[in-house]
Amino acid sequence: MGREDWYRNKEWNSDIESAFFAKLKRARDKSQYLRIQACTLADIYPEIALRLLDEYFLLPAAHDRAQAHVDKATSYLALDNVAQAISAYESALAREAEFPNSLTRAYIDLPYLIVSRELTAHYDRARELLSNHVQRLMFPVDHFKWNACQALLAKAQDQVPEATRYASAALDAAQKTSSGFQYHPTIGLVSNEYSEVLERLRTVSHG
Repeated sequence: MGREDWYRNKEWNSDIESAFFAKLKRARDKSQYLRIQACTLADIYPEIALRLLDEYFLLPAAHDRAQAHVDKATSYLALDNVAQAISAYESALAREAEFPNSLTRAYIDLPYLIVSRELTAHYDRARELLSNHVQRLMFPVDHFKWNACQALLAKAQDQVPEATRYASAALDAAQKTSSGFQYHPTIGLVSNEYSEVLERLRTVSHG
């Protein structure tokens, strides 16, 4: 591991932890390194990530605090704690409202979580977020999630033409093989992790 990768460990054990905190102790911007390491571990070592983020939030507020809340949401989802994940996403959005120069993907990831898991009690919140942030859609996966949410929400209200139209748009976005960005053509494409929702959308698209 290079000298600059000490805060991007993809594995974790007592030796790695000791080395990380030894480096962190000497670092000037501790919050940045805590958050990046937590983000790196969030999917695979969520308990460790949450512990690192607890330390992050004890430090003075940094520019990436909204993203730290998203990293908490990722960790909670890895633990299948949906309620805490929703709370973390809401904290990210609240932070963005206060500091709009530091934005995250919470605006689309939260409604997608709500709708894909059929959390009907939160459907109004999902609709609000989808309506308020449509102008932020950028990558194919963003358009996929937005249209997928709209399709499944319309289906829940038996709005068949709308559901079919949105489902077809989501499926079109899922077929994209390039992001449209010259230097990052493979960023933000729809991957196999969305296979379950894709199957649901194929059914909806047929009316």
